[in-house]
Amino acid sequence: MTIRRLPETLVNRIAAGEVVERPAAAVKELVENAIDAGATRIAVRLRDGGRTLIQVDDDGIGMGPDELLLAVERHATSKLPDDRLDAIKTLGFRGEALPSIGAVARLTLTSRRRIDDSAATLTVEGGKLGPVAPAARAYGTTVTVRDLFYATPARLKFLKIARTEASHAEDVLERLAMAHPKIAFELTLDDRVALRLEPANDSATRIASVLGGEFGMAAIEIAESRDGSAIAGSIGLPTFNKSTAASQYLFVNGRPVRDRLLLGAIKGAYGDTIPRDRHAALALFLTVPTAALDVNVHPAKTEVRFADPSLVRALIVGSIRRALTQHAGRTAPTLATDALASLRPYSGATSIMPHFVGETPSPYFEQAPLALGAAPSARTSEPAATATAPTIVSFPLGAARAQLHGTYVVAQTNDGIVLVDQHAAHERLVYERMKSALEAGAVPRQALLMPVVVELDSGGVDRILSRADDLGALGLVIEPFGHGAILVREVPAPLAKGDVTALVRDLADELAEFDDAAPLRSRIDAVLSRLACHGSVRAGRSLSVDEMNALLRQMEHTPLAGQCNHGRPTWIELKLSDIERLFERR
Repeated sequence: MTIRRLPETLVNRIAAGEVVERPAAAVKELVENAIDAGATRIAVRLRDGGRTLIQVDDDGIGMGPDELLLAVERHATSKLPDDRLDAIKTLGFRGEALPSIGAVARLTLTSRRRIDDSAATLTVEGGKLGPVAPAARAYGTTVTVRDLFYATPARLKFLKIARTEASHAEDVLERLAMAHPKIAFELTLDDRVALRLEPANDSATRIASVLGGEFGMAAIEIAESRDGSAIAGSIGLPTFNKSTAASQYLFVNGRPVRDRLLLGAIKGAYGDTIPRDRHAALALFLTVPTAALDVNVHPAKTEVRFADPSLVRALIVGSIRRALTQHAGRTAPTLATDALASLRPYSGATSIMPHFVGETPSPYFEQAPLALGAAPSARTSEPAATATAPTIVSFPLGAARAQLHGTYVVAQTNDGIVLVDQHAAHERLVYERMKSALEAGAVPRQALLMPVVVELDSGGVDRILSRADDLGALGLVIEPFGHGAILVREVPAPLAKGDVTALVRDLADELAEFDDAAPLRSRIDAVLSRLACHGSVRAGRSLSVDEMNALLRQMEHTPLAGQCNHGRPTWIELKLSDIERLFERR
């Protein structure tokens, strides 16, 4: 077998597969070029999801006839004036986009600089260049891509239906639009305007325009800096979560990215505030020194590398956690909207968007955390529905009026009602107290009068015993007890009356999900969460009015009390005005 050089056209088509994997990738590269060219308005047109037509029109600086020829040469670019890959300040810089597109499609470039009397145009079909010819257009550039992948038909088999491909392209444009709010964007899909964004003064305004009013009502603004790096943007409340990570918009130095380090930091920051199979919604802008960032990792330019990843992770995790703690008195307004929608006796009703508790942190949140104590005692008598002092309704979560089905507390506020899941709420309270006690190095323990023997399979015994020191620090003192069993001598004080056997077995299952590489903090938090679950007021337990009010007051000054350790909401508020609309009183 003889080694030979591949034809240049074939080399270009192979290389093009790394840059242009689908129509959305071509849109990304072309729009980034327009942004780098200083455009103030960018219009994108697609037909058939981008298969038959992609057109990007901008009012940027444009190109002259000679520059058109260079623009379609591989690795020719205007964006590295000093040839330094460690000081990249543009979105495009590799010089691969236009030649890659031209290698697999029919590409036409038409451009005019402000110093030129007329425009010039150039066509590339399957890698073959046509002549530069005069043309007519205003200042700026129009890039037209027809019959994408006609030169590599095997690629067409891997494209999705037109609607799916168009949605990917729209997502790309939205991400770029959020990163560059002062630029106007328009997207037309098969002669229908799907997106139109006028210039915005700041990122927050553009984010709200792209992500919609629901996100805006459930968003928290953050802005912090550390050691030359900074983070800013909007993060959604934990109760405003999504089934996928598609609503996580991440930017590094103005560049949209999908980076594992950042995604992992976000997951860690939200931690036990959202369900494990749900994802936070947010738009975060990270700024780091150019020398501390490598963007030359992948041709698609969606991955980056940081010189100090631990600093970046700490900045993200710390800023998100502090913001969530400061806004612990808020829950997503969509909870109330969904509740009202489920109560409506007829369809087609106008959507209601109620206000939510606590635009600013509750004054009760500033109180010192309560001492770690046992769960409220069980009561067998029915709670009084009207025994609460009227002044209590002025509290953020109001005054307890009733308990329903031994599970839900109904409270009255000045202008509505609050529904509380008593087990979910108390689970969070116990969890946060135990975390505080652990950080202070003083988790209260209680020795068992009769030590409890718990039988487990060999794997469960090994997992529990391997974490004996960690569990001891949390107040659970264990030791081996023959084959296939452990002995429990002490438990955390809130769990003194709980089911110790069920707790240990649950912990064995919990620890199975964490390998030795998992961060210690993650393992400890998971164990604490399980302990708190077993030490909380159970559904079905009758509470007195005083106990219910005590629960509400504790919630008001406990961090992240809007959701339980598993991420489920602990309370929902319904405004009186919305209830009146429900009954057509308004």
